[in-house]
Amino acid sequence: MNDINSGNISLFERHISDSKRIAIVTHMKPDGDAMGSSAALYRFLQKMGRSPKIIINDPYPSYLSFLISEDMENDLVTFETDPSGAESAITGSDLVICLDFNAFHRTDRLEKALTEAGGRKILIDHHLNPSRELFDLSFSETEVSSASELLYHILMATSAISGDAGRLDEKCREALMTGMTTDTNNFANSVFPSTLHMASALLSAGTDRDLILNRIYNQYGENRLRLMGHMMKDLLTITADGVAYIVLDKETQERYCTNEGDTEGFVNMPLSIADVRMSILAKEDGDRVRISIRSKRGTSANMCARLYFNGGGHENA
Repeated sequence: MNDINSGNISLFERHISDSKRIAIVTHMKPDGDAMGSSAALYRFLQKMGRSPKIIINDPYPSYLSFLISEDMENDLVTFETDPSGAESAITGSDLVICLDFNAFHRTDRLEKALTEAGGRKILIDHHLNPSRELFDLSFSETEVSSASELLYHILMATSAISGDAGRLDEKCREALMTGMTTDTNNFANSVFPSTLHMASALLSAGTDRDLILNRIYNQYGENRLRLMGHMMKDLLTITADGVAYIVLDKETQERYCTNEGDTEGFVNMPLSIADVRMSILAKEDGDRVRISIRSKRGTSANMCARLYFNGGGHENA
């Protein structure tokens, strides 16, 4: 991890100590890694005596609500419900820390405020092709499982933590474990030796992984299971060359009362079929269609996303 060096960590700590108003920003449609890394950084900054705010473009999925406790609610601003508050929180900050995205446009309606913000900007991200020129300090590493894992290694290198995961407070550890777990699909993909070291250290420090797994995977409504059955039975198409795809239109989502996050993980399911090499989920979302792609080793989801869907990501996701 070349970006996690003594010089960058020292600069990271200096930027925090020099800033009174800090904004934490993540990508649109925040997932477990986005919210996990944001909540973890919020807890760390609080411990450092700062009063940060988390700014998101869209509401987070309900299954992640355990990450945002009552004491954080006033410090979380959503553009969809408070656009002026979200923009002013970013433009009025001395420091903006961007998590889990590689360029401003990945935040959708927050892009303008990020571009105009005059404060220092720090990037913490694990995706390919980061726009480093937009930031005063960049931690960009692709050989990690998630933004949460990258943040964990950064925090462990700070003088406040000094390599001891037990110095991270319980809620911070819980959020880091949540982000890493969701982005690896519970250790099914993008797992590196450093990922397992992180998990081991957090468990040794007392993090309750069983409780986290129950909150992530066992708190959905009945509608999710019924939608899953309908998708797998009636909407799944598999081509002769091993590409599985599902088109989920707005009408179907409304029929099953689908909420944000209810389709989490669905794109991975066709990969359990031996002859399927790539799985694509196309989901109607307002005036756009969101595409999720997963692939098995030897087939590039990243190339497909870049060539045909104005996207990117990791080799297999």
